Parts: sequence; structure tokens; C-alpha cells
Amino acid sequence: MSDQQETSPPGIWDEHVYKILSVSALLLLGIGTVSYHFLEGWTWVDSLYFSVVAVTTVGFGDLAPSTDPSKLFTVGYVLVGIGIITTYLNARLQQRGRKRIQRST
Repeated sequence: MSDQQETSPPGIWDEHVYKILSVSALLLLGIGTVSYHFLEGWTWVDSLYFSVVAVTTVGFGDLAPSTDPSKLFTVGYVLVGIGIITTYLNARLQQRGRKRIQRST
């Protein structure tokens, strides 16, 4: 075995996983948006904005959940959401890197 790590070209499985992660990220933001709209009574734009700010851990502090149900939802949403968004962004960067390498060869 050589010291160099062998890399295989991206296959159907990689594309399938990326599509699942993309749908998961969009679904996550959709669930957050709808939940905050109804739990907090925020506008759709404010609800989407807070959903993105929460799972990306930016936390500007201009909006915050005010009811116990929405605070409890936020705890679970952030814990699950950070994992999904981080995994999606990682897969996205890897995909872009592979495409860049393919173009240069």
C-alpha cells in the first residue's frame, strides 16, 4: 500500500447524498419559518430570517423567541439545524472543489 491516500472520483452516491442534504437544509428552513410564524406571530420574512440566523449561529439578537413553546422549539431546532447546515455546507464545498479540479485537468 502506498503512503498517498487514493481518492476516487465522485459517483452517483456522492450526488445522491448531496441532493438529500440540499433538500434537508431547505426543509429545515421551511420548518423553522412556519414554526416561528405560528409560535411567535412573526411575519414570514422575520421567521425565515430568524431561522437562518439561528442555524448559522450568527445570532444578531434583534429577534428572540418570547414564549416557552418557541424557546423549547428553538433548542431542538438549533441542535439539529447546526448539524444539518454544517454537513450541507461541507458537502457543497467538496462538490465545488471536485468540479474545479475536473475543469483544471
